[in-house]
Amino acid sequence: MSAERGHSTRRTMSVAAPAGVVYGMLADAVRWPLFLTSHLHVERIDFDGTVEQLRVWDLVDDRVRSSHVRRTLDPPARTIDFEQRSGDRANAPVTGRWSVESDGDTRSALTLSRDGDDAPDVVPALLDQVREMAERWERLDELLVGFEDSVHVEGPSELVYDFLYRMEDWVELIPHVEWTLVREDQPGVQLAAMDTCAEDTGETVTVESVRLCFPHAGRIVYKETLTPDPIASHSGEWALLPDESGVRVVSTHQVMLREDAVGPAPDGRTAGADARHHVRTWLGRASTEALGLAKWHAESAVRRLR
Repeated sequence: MSAERGHSTRRTMSVAAPAGVVYGMLADAVRWPLFLTSHLHVERIDFDGTVEQLRVWDLVDDRVRSSHVRRTLDPPARTIDFEQRSGDRANAPVTGRWSVESDGDTRSALTLSRDGDDAPDVVPALLDQVREMAERWERLDELLVGFEDSVHVEGPSELVYDFLYRMEDWVELIPHVEWTLVREDQPGVQLAAMDTCAEDTGETVTVESVRLCFPHAGRIVYKETLTPDPIASHSGEWALLPDESGVRVVSTHQVMLREDAVGPAPDGRTAGADARHHVRTWLGRASTEALGLAKWHAESAVRRLR
């Protein structure tokens, strides 16, 4: 059912998942980039147990938008009230509410209302994506893969960051990278495409991503907007953690596999473990190679200066 008037939109959708599961996904906003197509990155700035402050980056009409979101969570009532202000202070805030009502043990009614919104099509799209994820709740442990790799560099973090930031040069520096294209229309926001060679098959794999670069914090976070099989969504981060002898460089990956990647294998086994192992090995090998070359780049420069 729906009711729309002016810039106000309210819609309810039935979800084949328990109300507690649906609300839990809505409350865990930091993981939204894995679940929601338009969301690139979410950072929690503050949370007192009820009121939460978030910084959200999303993709709207092929443009990266940053906004501040204030949310009030009420778990007993299963409601989340929010106010979203874009980086352009001239725009009025969007306010609204998520609410979840139980419809028996295995179903729920999910409602999203938004006021002051110039894009009413956002509501059904968000509801569809939340419903799709919530209805997979019993399989999420199979579908989700998270891991990190790291290396210690005896050199300045600026040189390491420079290597990771200059993705357009990777084709000359990293063996498995065959081609790159990087645009930076907004400072610190890179729209990137890359062809890499899969070591196990020799095939060329194409990925596209949005990279958010924070040089003063020593971080680059990214989300792939075009993913190869068997990956449904993939986000990650390069983080530089200085210490007394140099800097620890950490590569973090959060991956959700495609449904068909974890189905029954021909021999009757569950293919999920094989798919998770394949993705862990494949992505881990690529990031470890990049980390090793970033280390060599920084430490070689230090030796030349001595």
